[in-house]
Amino acid sequence: MKLVIAPDSFKGTLTAQEAASALGQGVARMCPDADLDLCPMADGGEGTVLAMVAAIGGKLRTETVSGPLGEDIEAVFGLIHRPGTDDLTAVVEMAAASGLPLVPREHRDPGRTTTFGTGELIRAALDAGAREIILGIGGSATVDGGTGCLQALGIRFLDASGAILAERLCGGELRSIAAIDAGGLDPRFGETSVRVACDVTSPLLGLSGAAEVYGPQKGATPAAVRELEAGLEHLASLSGSRELADHPGAGAAGGLGFGLAAFLGATLEPGLPLVAEAVGLRERLLGADLCITGEGRLDAQSSAGKTAVGVARIAADLGVPVICIPGQADAAAPFELFDRVHPIVGSGVGLDDALAHPRPWLARRAAEAVARFVNP
Repeated sequence: MKLVIAPDSFKGTLTAQEAASALGQGVARMCPDADLDLCPMADGGEGTVLAMVAAIGGKLRTETVSGPLGEDIEAVFGLIHRPGTDDLTAVVEMAAASGLPLVPREHRDPGRTTTFGTGELIRAALDAGAREIILGIGGSATVDGGTGCLQALGIRFLDASGAILAERLCGGELRSIAAIDAGGLDPRFGETSVRVACDVTSPLLGLSGAAEVYGPQKGATPAAVRELEAGLEHLASLSGSRELADHPGAGAAGGLGFGLAAFLGATLEPGLPLVAEAVGLRERLLGADLCITGEGRLDAQSSAGKTAVGVARIAADLGVPVICIPGQADAAAPFELFDRVHPIVGSGVGLDDALAHPRPWLARRAAEAVARFVNP
């Protein structure tokens, strides 16, 4: 019996790799002779680097870069060889360098935060020999339109006097840009593809854009949101690629999606399909008897690109039954997309217990689910 185990992380409790291991332990109790393929997954947000390195094999690199407020921090990125190729691919999470959890709550203000460190991570990946960059851009602390990141990669932003603006541009400084000089862009991008795994489909501007929707979540006041929106509009008008502002994902990570598409020619892609392709999920599911997936919460929002649903759709396309084992499942969750759903919380297990002991409960639910699958 061949099983592919492809969960996302259970945020705050287990990484995707830890979740896959726990599920595998549970399956092994019931089917000790099963052929288990552990394939940790992610949707481009938190945990993408660890999940992909674990799923494919690779190595982690640590780099000292600028944090969201300009302080030195240690950030990790991954280097992998994607299935079927010897080319080196770097997997980078912008949240590792420019994420909201890196900013103390009392200092959160997207007018003062920068993506410069994300650009430094990308540059380190180029230095390591990668000529494909997969960048997950969920969880940012920024609304700088990607300007800080672009500065780290060689693009210069000029003020009205023609002077080069200082590095580590922040969201509140965008309207001080009078001209953009892309002549200094790292020439290695001429032979490097950049694929951006977006966890949202927001445009850059407007009521559903980077400033209006996500600015307040990052600490922006109503007045600051208006200032950020004006700055992003100004940046878009100067970019020469104003039409990209409406592209799905342009508003992701405070407009980093827009900046990378406009100046690096990056492609903006839904996160789960990109990760699934990179780890060879479809190929790994061929011939499988069962797929088990899971994530922290299965709810009405799961159909909008979350991991468990994405895995289920790929498996269903190949005729592989799918069991989902989430931490919790709401009544509005898309149960119809799975052959079975076995949440941890319920059947006598409370939320506090599940959070305190996620590994044993995940393994137990996997054992129960496989037992019912084998002996319906």
